[in-house]
Amino acid sequence: MKKLKIALLLGCAVASFSALADGSTLKFGLEAQYPPFESKSATGELQGFDIDLGNAVCAAASVKCEWYDTSFDGLIAALQARKFDAINSAMNVTEKRRQAIDFTNVIYRVPTKLIAKKDSGLLPTVDALKGKHIGVLQGSIQESYAQAHWAPKGVDIVSYQDQNQVYLDLSSGRLDGTLVLAPAGQSGFLSRPDGKDYGFVGDAVRDDKILGSGIAFGLRKGDTALKEKLDTAIAKVQNDGVVKTLSKKYFGDIDVSVK
Repeated sequence: MKKLKIALLLGCAVASFSALADGSTLKFGLEAQYPPFESKSATGELQGFDIDLGNAVCAAASVKCEWYDTSFDGLIAALQARKFDAINSAMNVTEKRRQAIDFTNVIYRVPTKLIAKKDSGLLPTVDALKGKHIGVLQGSIQESYAQAHWAPKGVDIVSYQDQNQVYLDLSSGRLDGTLVLAPAGQSGFLSRPDGKDYGFVGDAVRDDKILGSGIAFGLRKGDTALKEKLDTAIAKVQNDGVVKTLSKKYFGDIDVSVK
């Protein structure tokens, strides 16, 4: 029995080492429904900030990227089930998520803001939103924030598995607003024809405990070798100005630097 345990441990160590070796493959999990972070082109190819960022990190780490698309609220479970090696899907580092998984160093951070009709008079406050219907992405920190701060005080929080469906219901009048990462709301809705009558209303909401300290790659608990390799690669792409360049390309003037 002892020999079997030793053999299993050695096998795990070899598998871990081989997964980190130069030229090997790093498998990223994501939900490709959240532009400009990640989405699919008309031909089905992955595109977006996190895709370019992931490819840059893989290049810096001398590994190849592979991508596995799944629903956002199922990413942590899929990571724990070893369906891929790391989560790369605009996932903020929060205390709640740290209970289930580990993270690399923070790579960038973006504000969370409310979208509503420009003439609605709405603000991201309980007084303004009481009795209103606010859409959020299921499993997101925006959902957690809205459920914690707004739902107990009379705001109807409606969760969706697909952020694009939130935008459809918002433009059709079934929702009064949606709480999103600002770049996603800008490119995914406000910059499109159906979003022309809408805009960001009020300031960004803040709660570091729920909304997190920034966006990083999610890792399985105890996967220290992969964390070290990715942290080194992340530092390289940050120092080389890659994150800043990609931010300008996808987010315009929205500041996503880590401070």
